[in-house]
This record gives sequence, structure tokens and C-alpha cells, in this order.
Amino acid sequence: MHKNLLFLLITFCILIGCKNSSKDASPSGQDSVKLISPNFNADSAYAYTKAQVDFGPRIPGTAAHQMCAEYLVRKFKAFGAEVEIQGEKTQTYDGKIFQLKNIHASFNPERSKRVLVTAHWDARPFADQDTDPLKQSMPFDAANDGASGVAVILEMARQIQKNQPNVGVDFILWDLEDYGKSNDQTQNEVTWCLGSQYWNRTVAAKGYKAIFGVNLDMVGGGNAQFTQDEISRTEAGDIVTKIWDIGNEIGYASYFVNITSGKIVDDHFWMNKGGVPTVDIIHYNDNSGFYINWHTQLDNLANIDKNTLKATGQTVLETIYREK
Repeated sequence: MHKNLLFLLITFCILIGCKNSSKDASPSGQDSVKLISPNFNADSAYAYTKAQVDFGPRIPGTAAHQMCAEYLVRKFKAFGAEVEIQGEKTQTYDGKIFQLKNIHASFNPERSKRVLVTAHWDARPFADQDTDPLKQSMPFDAANDGASGVAVILEMARQIQKNQPNVGVDFILWDLEDYGKSNDQTQNEVTWCLGSQYWNRTVAAKGYKAIFGVNLDMVGGGNAQFTQDEISRTEAGDIVTKIWDIGNEIGYASYFVNITSGKIVDDHFWMNKGGVPTVDIIHYNDNSGFYINWHTQLDNLANIDKNTLKATGQTVLETIYREK
């Protein structure tokens, strides 16, 4: 009888210990903070990243680019969004001309209070930052620099379809963002971000309004740190504080770090120019630069981290769902 009682006590302690270990493995803050937003599924976001990479590099003018555009439109429509492709014939710095394709997906378009979330979906045509000179002229998968931000948006759209927030949400996937000239010395680096420049001249100029915007860039790499860049702080400081505070509150302080960084001319620059106070969530640090595999052959699916996708997507979703 005593042996049986001892066995039961040991078993009970083991079970309690396992339960506590499991609890400790969750992000700090998740147990004490009740999320308003739906659960962001990192496995789903990873699958959307892979789907884009499987088309091949989404370089403007290629079959992979066209097939991926069709896929993205289908996904948004399947999630119940109103979808439109916006753009015009656009010349890149090297004299080539492409049909620009910004993909705009809208949820609850009748609501005047809106949030805008964006990412670029095109791939850079060449890995000009690769350490191997022989590979610098070759295309690469662009799994993080492009596909990860799009994947986070697709998973957010899937969740919004099932559980509507209080605000309308617009998603824009920018085209021709990453076809810029290396070491661009023009004012505001205008050879880059052609999709958001087009939006600034057209859609924003017609009076588009949103209470704030979030641009996602390189949000799937391992050990990511999202610092607070100068443009975001200057043009949308209160939004920076809001998002970073929420990220810290719900357990992602190692990603949303309270570190400032210098001026980064990304799509958020043109969104702010267009009257939408916008922050850039981007893997960058003044000391180490951009994501370690930025514009190299190693920007591939093997270097995508589901934990980073989760931290990004859950934080942005929670920010949206807290809006009244």
C-alpha cells in the first residue's frame, strides 16, 4: 500500500514538473497577457513563404513573377478580400521597362478607420552582396527579403477573414521594390521602392487615409532584431512606441528591441510621404547592418525561422485588434 502511494506521488510530481516546463517554454508574458488577436500560425506563414520560393526568384518580367502574382491574388480572394492590381509601365535604373504590379487587398472597405500593412513581393535580380564574386550576378530565392513579409501578411489575412477586427485593413504587396541600383547616391535613393513611389503619386495623392501603416521587410530570419529607424521615429514615433511596447508585452522583447538606428529609405519612407504615419519593421542594426544573408545566395528557405514569423505576425495582429 505504501509503495503504491509513493508511486502515485512520484507520478504526480513528474506530471506537475512537465506541465511547468511546458509553461516556461512559452514566450515570456504570454501566460499573463490575454491576447485580443487570433492566434498567428507560424507553420502556415512558413508554408506561404515556401509557396513563393517554389515559383523561383520572383524577378519582374519572368514567368515566376507572373505565376506568383496570380497565386497571391487567388489567396487574398480566397480569404474574402477585395483585390486589385495597381501599376503602370515602369522603367528601372538600367533602362528596362516592366509592368508594375502592386497587389492591393482590402478587408471591410466601407470602414473609414483603416490600418495599412505592406511588404514587397518581388525578388532582387542578382545577389550583389554575396561573398562569392561568381555568384553576385545570379538570382537568388529571396525567402526572407520579400517572401517572409508577404507570408506574414497572408497569414494575417487568413485570420482576419475568420475574426474581423474593429478597423478596416488594407494590405499592399509592393512590386519593383528591390530592383534598385547598388550604392544609389540619388536623393532619397529613388531607384528603389518603385512600387511605393507609384502609390505615393497616385493612390495617396487621391486622398487615401489610414490611421497608421506598418511595412514588413525581412521578418523571417533567425535571431532577428527589429530596431527603431530614424524615419519611423520621426514620422510615426507614437506608432513605434505602440508596436514595440505590445511586442515586449506579449513576449517578443528579443525581437522588438528598444534600440535606435539611422535613416533607412524603405517603402515606409514613401508611405509617410503619402500621409500615412508608417513604421518599418525590418531586420537591421547599425552595427551589423541588414539581415546576415541579405542579397546573397543564402537568403533561402533553410534560413527562415518560424519563431521570427510568429513574433512579427502576432505583434502586428495584436496591434491591429487593439484598435477600437
